[in-house]
Amino acid sequence: MAYGFVIDLEKCVGCHGCSVACKGANGTPPTVTRSRVDRGTEGSYPNAVRTIRPMLCMMCENPPCVAVCPQGATTIRDEDGIVVIDKEKCIGCKSCMEACPYGARYLVQSEDGYFGSELNEYESVAYENMPKMTVDKCDFCIEHSGDGKPDPVCVKACMAEARLFGDLDEMKKLVAERGGEAYLPEEGTEPRVFYLPTITA
Repeated sequence: MAYGFVIDLEKCVGCHGCSVACKGANGTPPTVTRSRVDRGTEGSYPNAVRTIRPMLCMMCENPPCVAVCPQGATTIRDEDGIVVIDKEKCIGCKSCMEACPYGARYLVQSEDGYFGSELNEYESVAYENMPKMTVDKCDFCIEHSGDGKPDPVCVKACMAEARLFGDLDEMKKLVAERGGEAYLPEEGTEPRVFYLPTITA
């Protein structure tokens, strides 16, 4: 089954609960954020509005990161369409980072933790999957269930229930009902993460 992800911008309050849950569950080191919340503004006075955009890997159906990887370290899983990184093959060249139009990839630049080179017990375990000079990104939490199936913790952590995850066709139906579009720039990548727009009166 192919998976899709919907974020309802009408419900999202930008609390960063998704980012915090992601950090805790995946144990990502400093400067590495699989899930983030971008804040900004659109328009100009007196019609300027505040924007909140939760961001993660878009799991594109046509991902440029796969095409540019010289090592074949980034691939699409046949069984569910999730874009993954083989850390044993990744050489940290950052080609995929430059190719991603969503800024969804991060380079692990150091083996240090949040308190320096001496890792605490949690970091010692978590960082085993974060080798220095390899790229990391969201993988829909495929490690959490123990069976290799996705189980995004950000969905469970969202207090506003602004995140929905499931069958790609079902997610596309939700988008069609609200007239939502994938967050731009789309760049022809066919993202599987969609954003339901804010409802205007």
